[in-house]
Amino acid sequence: MTSCTPRAAWLNLLRRLHFYIGLFVGPFIFIAALSGTLYVATPQLENWLYKEALFGVASGERQPLAEQIATAEQVTGGHLRLHAVRPGLSGDNTTRVMFADPQLGISENRAIFIDPVTLQVKGDMTVYGTSGILPLRQWIDYLHRSLLLGDIGRNYSELAASWMWIAALGGIVLWFLTRPKRRINNRVQNHRRLHVTLGWILLAGMLLFSATGLTWSQWAGGNVDRLRAAFDWMTPQVNTQLHGAAPANDPHAEHHRHHDGMVMPDSTQDVSQFDAVLLTAQHAGISASKVEIRPPRSADQAWTVTEIDRGWPTRVDAVAIDGSNMAVVDRTRFADFPLMAKLTRWGVDFHMGILFGVVNQLLLVAFGCALCVMIIVGYRLWWIRRPASAGDTLLHCWLRLGIAGRVLTAFFALLLGLAMPVMGGSLLLFVLIDALRWERHPQRSVMARD
Repeated sequence: MTSCTPRAAWLNLLRRLHFYIGLFVGPFIFIAALSGTLYVATPQLENWLYKEALFGVASGERQPLAEQIATAEQVTGGHLRLHAVRPGLSGDNTTRVMFADPQLGISENRAIFIDPVTLQVKGDMTVYGTSGILPLRQWIDYLHRSLLLGDIGRNYSELAASWMWIAALGGIVLWFLTRPKRRINNRVQNHRRLHVTLGWILLAGMLLFSATGLTWSQWAGGNVDRLRAAFDWMTPQVNTQLHGAAPANDPHAEHHRHHDGMVMPDSTQDVSQFDAVLLTAQHAGISASKVEIRPPRSADQAWTVTEIDRGWPTRVDAVAIDGSNMAVVDRTRFADFPLMAKLTRWGVDFHMGILFGVVNQLLLVAFGCALCVMIIVGYRLWWIRRPASAGDTLLHCWLRLGIAGRVLTAFFALLLGLAMPVMGGSLLLFVLIDALRWERHPQRSVMARD
């Protein structure tokens, strides 16, 4: 094994690691970028596709929420638990009456769309998550998050999020260490220049999307939550526990209303209170045109009314209301959130393309397309410059570092591997594949003697 300067040793290690990230993780980052671009580019398409359900009569007196809910319950036959209601408070927006359906997945609800003026049933479909996306974007979201493979597929997006920030920062460091002293115009340098330029332009976005993507991840996400809790960075939630009532500790409470594949209605819910609860919340400062009302799950819990207008970064206030006397028992204001909770909320909403509406969408569409181009250019650059020999492995490059360098890199690799298990496992796989590839290369014995 030949000796080299410390600078050359670090450069070889960085170059080899960047190569493996690009070769093995690059396709997953490409899929995540492409599917994410499709997701943020399709709200208008979804509104057009489901316009019959989303919009009703533009003018006229709105009927009480209780009557709208009763109309929706006629559609479901009264066999599903009422989960939440999103009133159509402005324009010609319909009201979404959402029911918990045991046949649906996690965070999915069956929504009945009611015209608040005519009480006409406008639609009946599955909605997903806080954003309330409809089937088209729900399919794209599942593709983006898990390749439509469920929890197993979520490892792909976590792999992309775990490595993208390292690929971005490592690429910038490589550029600093290897940039030519003067401008050279040839095929290799022109491709490299475009790859580096896009890397600089997209750097902040890649760091942001890695961080926000990891908050949703299957394995690293739990560690992120523990870190946020330790530093009091969690997003405040309204307390729905009524004073003087014992908390419900039954771990099987979610199953008590299931019977023969149906979720039995909750006897504690009084749909006649929805209008009074909404009025109380509005008097308490809930002023957004998009809100979600959730009835209590048990007699010792409060109603909640939450602002869900994520197009404006401060419309996430919430109140908890005692249904017995319409008193506000707790509230959260975005203005009172800790700074990190605000940044997390903004980062997640920006990631989803809803923070500032169309402006956010256009930025993310441009980012996603540019990231796909950068990955393709990176592959093209590797193909032009691909070496004829196997080259040094990651392990060889690491062994050429000084003792301090080896200890430092091993420590950080272990630390990051524990924090992001998918990254740690994939790094071990990189080393194994690299070692096997080098071992089987016909020139290995010659290279080992050089």
